[in-house]
Amino acid sequence: MSDQELARAAELISGAEALLVCAGAGFGVDSGLPDFRGDEGFWRAYPPYERLGLSFTEAADPIHFAEDPAFAWGFYGHRLQMYRRTVPHRGFELLRSWGAATEHGARVFTSNVDGHFQRAGFEHVAECHGSIHHLQCLEPCTDDVWPADDVSVDVDTDTMRAREPLPSCPNCGGMARPNILMFGDWSWVPQPSEARLGELTAWRRDLRASRLVVVELGAGTAIPSVRRHAELASAGSGALVRINPREPEIRHGRGVSLPMPALEALESIEKLL
Repeated sequence: MSDQELARAAELISGAEALLVCAGAGFGVDSGLPDFRGDEGFWRAYPPYERLGLSFTEAADPIHFAEDPAFAWGFYGHRLQMYRRTVPHRGFELLRSWGAATEHGARVFTSNVDGHFQRAGFEHVAECHGSIHHLQCLEPCTDDVWPADDVSVDVDTDTMRAREPLPSCPNCGGMARPNILMFGDWSWVPQPSEARLGELTAWRRDLRASRLVVVELGAGTAIPSVRRHAELASAGSGALVRINPREPEIRHGRGVSLPMPALEALESIEKLL
């Protein structure tokens, strides 16, 4: 990567009339969140699952809430606690300040379920995989989704199993689960996420000829939801800044590629603005 690429990124952002932030799991690493990339990364974060021989995909299967809820809530209850106590890094504030300086502001599209964009002060966040900070019925008996603000799950970190009582549905009394799209998930309640995605689509449509700049951070190719959204949003202009230390490539040179950790890249751009 050259200083010229950083300068190009700064030029795009300084000339933006609107900013779309597209963030994947890698964006949270600078906050101290674990990197679940591959089984080794997952097992470094959660050694008990290595002893069980379970991958992230297997641990994040919604079937566990029905067959072994103490196991399921051990995994998601621990993540809920971790996301609550982790402070979003400075990169969130830099992005928010860049968006505030544009005519049409900033919007966020993310696959992250940690709620850190909201904690950092972003008002418009489309979470395509839902949020760990909201719950739903496991069945579901209703399409209701409710905040997990008062939920506290006691987890034995040696076994990663949750202790009773476990969260329940206030409507039917059955098991509750996070309102997160899991692997092989047929009971996820999508309406809250779909509503935010609809608002994002309407905002982009209303921009018309405005200079929209897309900043993509920590979005890999294994689950390419975020990368695809960023590429589609920037297809007409090529105003894409892709920040990714492992997979920074941009097809057909349509944008700026920065093979750097997210916070380092954002702070480097800030110095040029």
